Amino acid sequence: MLASDLDAVKALSDRLHPGLVERREVFADRLAVFPAGCLVLVAGGAIAGYGVSHPAKWGDPPHLDRLLGSLRPDVDSYYIHDVALAPEQRGMGQAAVGVARLLAVAAAYPATALISVYGTTPFWARFGFVDVTASMPPGRLAPYGADARYMSRQNPVSAG
Repeated sequence: MLASDLDAVKALSDRLHPGLVERREVFADRLAVFPAGCLVLVAGGAIAGYGVSHPAKWGDPPHLDRLLGSLRPDVDSYYIHDVALAPEQRGMGQAAVGVARLLAVAAAYPATALISVYGTTPFWARFGFVDVTASMPPGRLAPYGADARYMSRQNPVSAG
């Protein structure tokens, strides 16, 4: 992802997540704070998908539509903020490729977490994520909708 992609990323986010709106500044913030965790999928010359992720504190995901400013000094895991794919790009394995790329970056940390929305827990389970919503304070996931689930997976220990 480049700064020049941010308008298209924001437009795609608004199209796919009308109930979970985040300002353009949030995407710019994540790109500035951790560019290695920000990806785009270009198809037909246009942004057709994106992934946004960064190191974080396990069990304390960033709040919706809030700027980070910088990484926390106590990061101990990786957080996938969003993976979004235009409907016309779905069913071709593109999301799995993007998730694999993000998990390769996440491998530097013992665990990866995310908030699953729109009933996507089966999708994330394919990558080893399990529902650990019970570990969250009551109401913490409410801004993400009634079906939001906090999911986590242990990352394989890299030999080296």
